[in-house]
Amino acid sequence: MIKIGHIGLGRMGLFHAENISQMNDAELFALCDLDEEKLAKEAKRLNVKKTYTDFDEMIKDDEIDAITITSPSHLHTEQISKALKAGKHVFSEKPLGTTVEQCKLAEKAVEENPDQVFMLGFMRRFDKSYQYAKKAIEAGKIGKVYMVRSYSQDPTAKIEGAIAFGPHSGGEFLDMCVHDIDLMRWFIGSEPKKVWAIGGCYAYPEFADWNDGDNVSALMKFENDAMGFLFAGRTAPHGYNVETEIMGTEGIIRIGSVPQKNLVEILDSTGIRKEISQDFIERFSDSFKDEMKEFISCVKEGRKPEITVYDGTAVSEIAYKCKESFESGELVEL
Repeated sequence: MIKIGHIGLGRMGLFHAENISQMNDAELFALCDLDEEKLAKEAKRLNVKKTYTDFDEMIKDDEIDAITITSPSHLHTEQISKALKAGKHVFSEKPLGTTVEQCKLAEKAVEENPDQVFMLGFMRRFDKSYQYAKKAIEAGKIGKVYMVRSYSQDPTAKIEGAIAFGPHSGGEFLDMCVHDIDLMRWFIGSEPKKVWAIGGCYAYPEFADWNDGDNVSALMKFENDAMGFLFAGRTAPHGYNVETEIMGTEGIIRIGSVPQKNLVEILDSTGIRKEISQDFIERFSDSFKDEMKEFISCVKEGRKPEITVYDGTAVSEIAYKCKESFESGELVEL
């Protein structure tokens, strides 16, 4: 059994903790959070042996094999570095860091601890539909990929949480668009060389206080001349909506073009409708579980995951160039 120490009991953190607690080859051994009341409650509910309010104390525990990090984004790189140096394997939620400088420090920590497994939580790569698309692209089924279009929309119902997180999120391009950027790099197999980003505060002017928007977009030119377009919004009235289109010279792949939670159609007095997921946890529930299974497998088998610390840095660099273009209104070269 791989014994795991887990930090962070927010919505995302609790979801990861629950997933780990249900695994056959891993044990949720310790929890860490500043909220002592919540910590005690969740440790009892999930049958966790140890609790900590100090991350530095938790990573001293010799019984712990691996650390999973779902703390606030600006703490990720420091905790990644400390845990690796303490001899622990590390899984961290995205983003890798809230500045490129932080990401470089994480790279250094991973390089200095080559015997430890490090994995970053780009869970969309573990979605069955995205994996199917990736294999189809590699098999040449749509020819040469020349365009990837990716939409990510959060529901208006979750806007208060987005506003509360706004001051330390790093902005919408880093907070939301890292998944879209990662998928573009993954599908296209190249890095962007130019980006132009626009957007604004169309419904919630609060985001302007952090040089951010509630709806933003970016157009990218990649080194192999492929195009990328992303849109991220926080004001979808209908629910959580993620869709991706990959265009090739011989075909097109669309994923989630009609956002629906299942294949059910409801016929009633309002007409015919399909229900959709209301948040990312519901939409990518299986993907989150599968990425954690992959992390545990890498630890047990002594191998490194496909997603590396350098993917985290690359995506963060691109996201900040998008933000730079958004703020300046100018085309930015990478």
